[in-house]
Amino acid sequence: MELAQTTPSRARAAAASASPARRNRRALRPVIARGLKGVVVTDTRLSHVDGERGELIVAGFPLEAFAPHATYEAALFLLWHDRIPTPAECANLAAALAAQRTLPEPTLAVLAAAAARALPTMDALRMAVSTLTLTDADPSASTRAAHLERALGLVARFPTIVATYGRLRQVLHPLAPREDLGHVANYLYMLTGTPPEPATTRALETYFNTVIDHGMNASTFTARVIVSTRSDMVSALVGAIGALKGPLHGGAPGPALDMVFEIQRRAAASGRSLALEAEAYVRETLGAGGRIMGFGHRVYKVRDPRADVLGGAATQLFHVAGNRDLYETVREVEAVVVRILAEIKPGRRLDTNVEFYTALLLHGVGLPTELFAPTFAVARAGGWTAHVLEQIEQDQLIRPESLYIGTCNRTWPSGH
Repeated sequence: MELAQTTPSRARAAAASASPARRNRRALRPVIARGLKGVVVTDTRLSHVDGERGELIVAGFPLEAFAPHATYEAALFLLWHDRIPTPAECANLAAALAAQRTLPEPTLAVLAAAAARALPTMDALRMAVSTLTLTDADPSASTRAAHLERALGLVARFPTIVATYGRLRQVLHPLAPREDLGHVANYLYMLTGTPPEPATTRALETYFNTVIDHGMNASTFTARVIVSTRSDMVSALVGAIGALKGPLHGGAPGPALDMVFEIQRRAAASGRSLALEAEAYVRETLGAGGRIMGFGHRVYKVRDPRADVLGGAATQLFHVAGNRDLYETVREVEAVVVRILAEIKPGRRLDTNVEFYTALLLHGVGLPTELFAPTFAVARAGGWTAHVLEQIEQDQLIRPESLYIGTCNRTWPSGH
């Protein structure tokens, strides 16, 4: 037997017989912000994104003012404490991070099991981070000092997890972290087994600083919602990883570089110029209803400021130690894509976004494509922990409402 329900005709009759006050309440139906677009859920001192002007402010500093110059440790201190560290404070933070890089045995066991199944690195990261509660000496402690210690341990171990899993996937023996290397340099060392060149470290450090925080994005919001229930920091970051894993948030820096390689391959096969093949590729892709990866952004209506910072970092990296031909190829493809997008989609600012130069930069420092998103998570862990700390201070449950659109007054059949 089916459930009885209110039909449209019955609903209209009920509405007509309702009191004027009730009809007025129904007329005041709230505007639904699908996906919470445009809804301000909190205030924050951590970062500000101005999509119309193409600006990103991190703890009071324009991105371009600090990202190419600061160490990751200094950027982390800035987010956690709202001021630039002294040299001694920065050194102390670097030493504290280095001292907590080692993973507990259960975490290593989880990574080994994930590698045996050949699971994606983002899944392995999510599973491994959930075990880090084991490193908390007193999970019930709720002082700011205790929360900072948890944040420190999480940020310190993210790169160890990703690097360890990266080597396990290659059937290589994981490397122990080195305490004499900085946060970023140690990450590269644990991936490759070789201490990185200063230019390589600087390029990746600029990337880490560039993506350390970016407003109320999906993963940051997820972390804040979780901890707003007075749940723990590990749970919040596990949730953030889960949100970042989704392609609508994590982006597609890998495909952006794949596009460049495909255009390069087509030019070599056809004998035509790179510019002509790039133009043909864009027209064909858009004509088939596809998307050009690395261009346009949900928030930025002009050029993504992170693209400028990472483009500058890539210029320096490839000038010193990289494949200069690839760099020139990427720049030529970028110019053609921007021009054709402006022609085909006039009135829309589909400028270069962070994904495009992320792909070039991470490829230039030697990372495989499958580690692009996990490396983003390693960098963003600093921003996630800063938001969790801020949400803990605010101590406000995030609990939005929904509008019910189902039927009313249904009758439950007897005997069921």
